Amino acid sequence: MPQSELEKMKAGQWYSCLDPELDAMRARAHEAVHEHSILPPAERGNIAPKLRALFAQCAEDVRIETRFHCAYGVNIRLGRDVFINVGCTILDTAPVTLGDHSMLGPNVQIYCAQHHKDPELRQQHLEIALPVTIGRNVWIGGGAIILAGVSIGDNAIVGAGAVVTKNVAPGTTVVGNPARVMGG
Repeated sequence: MPQSELEKMKAGQWYSCLDPELDAMRARAHEAVHEHSILPPAERGNIAPKLRALFAQCAEDVRIETRFHCAYGVNIRLGRDVFINVGCTILDTAPVTLGDHSMLGPNVQIYCAQHHKDPELRQQHLEIALPVTIGRNVWIGGGAIILAGVSIGDNAIVGAGAVVTKNVAPGTTVVGNPARVMGG
């Protein structure tokens, strides 16, 4: 029996992102994000109820500022004391993990989807989903972009505006576009 586009996405295979099942999942995420954005802070708390329920894992003390966006939400795992500042986007077509005590500055973007390089296949809306893993006690500065398939080790720092295209070793500070070890 042929695999669904969702099954292909979960298996790390090429899939079409324009699919009714995936569309419905994105719509559910958009509803949760919208609720998070419009609830008064006293009602919303650290995270609106629909958004918290959407995540694969979310510690009780996670804080997400408004103007947050995610593609599906169901692939996001947030450890203890995670802070996500205003304007962050997580396109979670694959698992995205943020370890305990990690912080995302304003407008950080995490992208799991990688579109096909062949223009004809790209016109078919083919993409592949690669996970992003952010370790414990990581600080990602404002405006940084984390690309598909990247892992960032514990205690690392990603400078503001950096574009992270490769794995970052634990305890390392990276800056620039493409991100490179500071002083290296």
